[in-house]
Amino acid sequence: MRYYTILGTFFFLFFFFLIIEHHLEMGRKLLAAGQLAEALSHYHSAVEGDSKNYLTYYKRAAVFLAMGKSKSALPDLSQAIQLKPDFLAARLQRGNILLKQGNTEEAREDFLAVLNRSPDHEEAHDQLHKADDLELLQEEAHEAHHRGDYFTAVQVLEKVIELSPWDPESRELRAECYIRLGDPRKAIMDLTPATRLRADNRAAFLKLSQLHYSLGNHHDSLSQVRECLKLDQDDKECFVHYKQVKKLSKQLDTAEELILEQRYREAIEKCESVMRTEPNVAFYTNKAKERICFCLMKSAEEAVDICSEAHQREPQNIHILRDRAEAYILQQEYEKAVEDYQEAREFDQENQELREGLERAQKLLKQSRKRDYYKILGVSRSANKQEIIKAYRKLAQQWHPDNFQSEADKKEAEKKFIDIASAKEVLTNPEMRQKFDSGEDPLDPENQQGGGGGREWPFGFNPFEGGNFHFKFHQH
Repeated sequence: MRYYTILGTFFFLFFFFLIIEHHLEMGRKLLAAGQLAEALSHYHSAVEGDSKNYLTYYKRAAVFLAMGKSKSALPDLSQAIQLKPDFLAARLQRGNILLKQGNTEEAREDFLAVLNRSPDHEEAHDQLHKADDLELLQEEAHEAHHRGDYFTAVQVLEKVIELSPWDPESRELRAECYIRLGDPRKAIMDLTPATRLRADNRAAFLKLSQLHYSLGNHHDSLSQVRECLKLDQDDKECFVHYKQVKKLSKQLDTAEELILEQRYREAIEKCESVMRTEPNVAFYTNKAKERICFCLMKSAEEAVDICSEAHQREPQNIHILRDRAEAYILQQEYEKAVEDYQEAREFDQENQELREGLERAQKLLKQSRKRDYYKILGVSRSANKQEIIKAYRKLAQQWHPDNFQSEADKKEAEKKFIDIASAKEVLTNPEMRQKFDSGEDPLDPENQQGGGGGREWPFGFNPFEGGNFHFKFHQH
C-alpha cells in the first residue's frame, strides 16, 4: 500500500512538473511572438504552480519589462534574488530599473553585488559609474533650484532625466522650474508622465489641471482633476478646483451651443456669466469678449465697440478682427472692414476665410463708390423684406416725378426714382440681394450677360416713356 502511495505521489509530481513546463514553454513562445498579455497569463500560472522557482519570477519580470511595467517587474526580480542570492542577471536587471527610477543608492548596491561575484563584469562597471554620475547631477540640480537658478536647473535635469527617465521627482522638479520660467506647456509635458510614475500622484494631477486651466484648456483641466478625484474623492483641494472648472466649462460649452443655434442674446448672457465665474484668468475674459463680439455682429454699432475693446486685449486675435470687419460691413464702413481683414491676414496668410472676407470687403468698397442700394433706401444691411418695402414706398411717394413741376426737378426726381426702384428690385429678390451682398451689382450692365429684354418697373411705371405719370399704391 505504501508503495502505491509513493508511486501515486511520483506521478502527481511528474504531471505537475509537466504542466509547469508547459506554461513556461508557452510563455517563452508567446513572448518571442510579441503576444505579451498571453505570455504574462502563462507565467502567472507558472508562478502560482511553483512559487519556489526563481526562474519563473525572473521570466515574468521580463514580460512586465517588455510591457513597460517596470514597477511590476521589481517585486518579481526581488523574489528571484531572495530565492537565489547569486543570481547575477536578476541583480543587474533590478539595478538597471532602480537606476532609471533615480534610486542611486539601491542601484549601487546591486551593481556592487554583481561585481563582488564577477569583478570583470563590464556592464556592472558601466552602470555603477552612471549611478555615481546621476547622484552628482541630482545634487547639482537641487542646488540650482534652491538658489533660484531655474535655467541651470533645467539644463542639469535634462541630463538627469536621460539617465533616470522613470524618476517622477526629477520630472516634477523640472516642471516646477518651467513654471517659474513662464513656460507652462513644457511643465505639462513633464507632469503628464509623472502622474503614471507614482501609484498615487494626486498632486501632479491637480497641478496639471491647474496649468491646463490657466492656458484656457478647460476640457483637459476637467479631465485631469477628475483623475485626482478617482484616487481620492475626498481630496479637498481637488474637489474645490473640480467645482470651479466644471462650472466654467459648462458655461463655455453652453455659450457655444447657443451660438450654433443662433440664440445670440442668451449666448451673450452666458458669456457674461463666464467673466463673473473666472475674472482672474485673462484667457476666459478675452474668449468671452470675443464670442460676445461675434454675437453682437448683427447689431453693428454695439459690436464695433465690443470688438474694439476685445482687440485692445488681444491685438493679434484674427477672430476678433474678422468679426469687427463684418460689423463694419453692416455699418457700411467698407474701408475699415478692408483694413481689419488686411490686418488679420498679416497674422495668418493661409486662412481661406480671411482671404474670402477681404475679397468681399474690397468688392463692397468698390461697389459703394457706385450705387449702394441700402443707402439709397436708407436701410441697414440686415433689414428684412418688410422694412425694405416700407422704406421703398415712403421714398417712392416722396420722389415720384408727378410731385415736381419744373423740368429740372422732374429729371432729378426721375433719376432718384429709378435708383429707388432699382434698390427695391434688388433687395427684395433673394438671389439678386445675395449677389449684391457678395460685392456684385446685378443691375450693372458690366455684370449682365447678353442683351435684350427690358425690366419690369414697379406699379407699371417706366420713367423712360415720358408723358404724364400715374402712380398709385395698393395696400397689401
